[in-house]
Amino acid sequence: MTAGNAEAASAASATLTVNGLSHWFIDPQSGSTVHALDDINLAIQPGEFITVVGPSGCGKTTLLKILAGFLKPLAGEARVHGSLITKPGRDRGVVFQELAILPWRTVRRNIGHGLEIQKVPKDVRAKKVAELTDLVGLRGFEDHYPHQLSGGMKQRVAVARTWASDPEIILMDEPFAAVDAMTRQTLQEELIRLTVETKKTVFFITHSVEEAVFLGDRVIALAARPGRVKASVQVPVPREGRTWETMTHDPSMVACVEEVLGLVRGEHEATLASESHANADAEQAQET
Repeated sequence: MTAGNAEAASAASATLTVNGLSHWFIDPQSGSTVHALDDINLAIQPGEFITVVGPSGCGKTTLLKILAGFLKPLAGEARVHGSLITKPGRDRGVVFQELAILPWRTVRRNIGHGLEIQKVPKDVRAKKVAELTDLVGLRGFEDHYPHQLSGGMKQRVAVARTWASDPEIILMDEPFAAVDAMTRQTLQEELIRLTVETKKTVFFITHSVEEAVFLGDRVIALAARPGRVKASVQVPVPREGRTWETMTHDPSMVACVEEVLGLVRGEHEATLASESHANADAEQAQET
């Protein structure tokens, strides 16, 4: 389905909405204006898992930072249940690619860190941490420190730490990019199980088309800079019970990957062509 007014039509029931959002910044070296995002419109429903793909530099992380409240858009707006996003809030949790876990704290105390800050009673905190430790597969490692964990286990701690504060919306910026392929697949399957069980609304950025289709209820494909919503693709198989085996053998999932890959590949080729023309113009200007 091509992007357009469908997002606006579903905005009334949405948890998270983005309306006419644009953003740009000044390149510190050239002094020129760089348009990162242009007229983004989204409506994300309660419990929906949205994945976002697009060529490098199309504004994916800029959009996530705006949704998190870290960055104010220069045009348009983003809202949670109708309330304008102007700053970070407890209704949104963020998991970045860079691990945000504390090396001097054990797994247990890392997961419970946000709850300590919120002054949650110790018994309530302990129960919540124990539940999440089980959910992310870290039982038996509660008293280990980060240097004693593998990369995949550290990422599980980061995910559990974000979940512990019970935000309604989870914003994830390529959280599995730094782990090996086998660990990544395991983490992806665990994330599906975790999000289905906890019914969180998720906005997930990735460069991997396969990851986007495997995890998402919908895949948002962004155009090359300035980032625009090029298409919204519904994933045909429900998340419940999804595994990598079904992903690789289900014809509808394979077709969905091909559709999204075609969208992203077209934008990548357009970006390369634009850069080639820009370089040619620069060389011609130097010669004259």
